[in-house]
Amino acid sequence: MAQQGTTGLTRQWSAAVTVVPYLLLALLVLVTVAEKAGNPTQRGSLPVDLILCGAAAAWMLCVFTLHPAWRERPRVMAVFFVVLIAISAALVVRDPWFGFFTPAGYIYAFQLLPWPGQLAGVAAVAVVAGTAQSSGIDKSTAVGVLGYLGVVLANVVPMCAAAVVMRRRAHDHDARERALAEVSAANRRLEATLAENAALHEQLLAQARAAGVQDERRRMAREIHDTLAQGLTGIITQLHAAEHAAEHAADAPEVRQRHIEAATRLAKESLTEARRSVHALRPEPLESGARLGDAVAGVAERWSALHGVPVQVTTTGTVRALPPEAELALLRTAQEALANVAKHAGASRVGVTLSYLEDEVALDVRDDGCGFDLSGVEAGFGAEVAAGSPSRVVGPGDRAGQRAVPEGGFGLVAMRQRIEGLAGTLQIESEPGGGTGISARVPAPLRGAEA
Repeated sequence: MAQQGTTGLTRQWSAAVTVVPYLLLALLVLVTVAEKAGNPTQRGSLPVDLILCGAAAAWMLCVFTLHPAWRERPRVMAVFFVVLIAISAALVVRDPWFGFFTPAGYIYAFQLLPWPGQLAGVAAVAVVAGTAQSSGIDKSTAVGVLGYLGVVLANVVPMCAAAVVMRRRAHDHDARERALAEVSAANRRLEATLAENAALHEQLLAQARAAGVQDERRRMAREIHDTLAQGLTGIITQLHAAEHAAEHAADAPEVRQRHIEAATRLAKESLTEARRSVHALRPEPLESGARLGDAVAGVAERWSALHGVPVQVTTTGTVRALPPEAELALLRTAQEALANVAKHAGASRVGVTLSYLEDEVALDVRDDGCGFDLSGVEAGFGAEVAAGSPSRVVGPGDRAGQRAVPEGGFGLVAMRQRIEGLAGTLQIESEPGGGTGISARVPAPLRGAEA
């Protein structure tokens, strides 16, 4: 179909294709009747003209107007066009003013004929138009024939050139439409891929959080088993011993009192351990609704008052709310880093920086203490993770490369596990005599930012 070659250019002519041919034909019928009805010499040819006009109108009505589905059948439209041009040529030969009907032929040629048949159709209509325009030329002489051919060519050449130009424009338009469709499809695929990646990222974060929760539960279970359970067992043992002494020993009051005092001491120690475990589950500064920066500043202030070392706390960037597990991990990192400074660094000053970046939040703790050799700590990380027991920072008194003695506190390995459990990173920088720096970073996109 011609639509394949001219696409949007000719589809805009739908109203013209449906209405204009009938208007032109009706106007020419009126002209013919007015011209020939009052002229006795031409009155006899009027019926033939009206029959031809009626045949053209009926042909357009039956084949084109009343059967829109046939417009998508190239062979039917080719027959339709040929018959209509033949009727137009007969009318032009009889009455030159029917050359004004040729615009309808051009419309049908551009709209209905596929390429390259469209070019032949345009040329045929141009020949009919040229014949009408050269009706006054005497074609019985060679000069007349050349004049006729000149007029015909003057119609055929520009109209065929216009058809070629329109064909190229339509081709370019179709190419742009295809390119836009391909870009749109690529954008849709990209959006789907980004959505899938975002879903996978959220899934990975959820899995990382779940793994962190499980690790914390295992750690707390070990602590409870090693402290509270053992303490309660000792209390029960001491109370049983006191009861037994009261029943059998001669010096029952003294023995019983000693066992009761031991049980009381164990109860106090167990209570202390219980409070420490509860605080480990949810830090009090965050439980009270304070912001992370305020909580870190409070921890640093209490630490400084306890150890007599000045701490400078700085917050940069746009402060915003973080997931509870991220706030907990960063606060615990600050607490453990300061605890390590107190135990091993011998520092004269400490700096704590909380940075709210575009896609993450960073906590940096630096001191000017004695530092340590990182090779021993990094070499021990793999074994410590496998053993599941966090270790203390290697202090200046430890031998280089020697594994540190495990402590019950929250060591470097546990600190790294907590941060990496949130898809974050933990970096340690230190050298003997050069101080130590710990940098913890957790993902925290800027959405939902608050002042």
